[in-house]
Amino acid sequence: MTNPAAWPLAVPLEGPRLVLEPLRVAHAEEAVVFLGDARLHTYIGGEPPSRGEVEERYRRQSAGHSPDGSQGWLNWMLRARAGGRLVGTVQATLTRPLPGLLRAELAWVVGHDFQGRGYAKEGAAVMAHWLRDQGVSAFAAHVHPHHHASAAVAKALALHPTGTLHEGEQLWTDAVPPAPVTGETPPSGAS
Repeated sequence: MTNPAAWPLAVPLEGPRLVLEPLRVAHAEEAVVFLGDARLHTYIGGEPPSRGEVEERYRRQSAGHSPDGSQGWLNWMLRARAGGRLVGTVQATLTRPLPGLLRAELAWVVGHDFQGRGYAKEGAAVMAHWLRDQGVSAFAAHVHPHHHASAAVAKALALHPTGTLHEGEQLWTDAVPPAPVTGETPPSGAS
């Protein structure tokens, strides 16, 4: 068990077009509008949640850590400066897989009506930059293999696909991939 106080807490962040607000239960009323769009669930799975389900989820997530303290939970709501509407979320689940290593698994969701505007890329980049300042040195994300927009966000964060699938999503990471094996031996004296 890890001390829950050992995890960083989400703070307000800003990007050029977005304000990242630390998650509060009160966000559920506004968020259920875009989370309730069935088109959004094509790649993220599940069914559109009710307001009560979103409130309960946000109540758990806003604690900032898992019940046993083994994970830090950082969640932000993305609010567009122009118009002031909530357009999506970004989140990071923090773990310490090895002493001295702070790892973040990132996720992002942008409401269907707000997709294609670069909000996920901007929000994820602002979050990742802040996380680096908090000592996070390893990043990962799970992306549906056919969700090209989400793959573009992962690429913008300098993540690459690993080929490892988990529950239908591919693991992307910033770890250096192994060199490809070609089966050929370089000629003597080659450099």
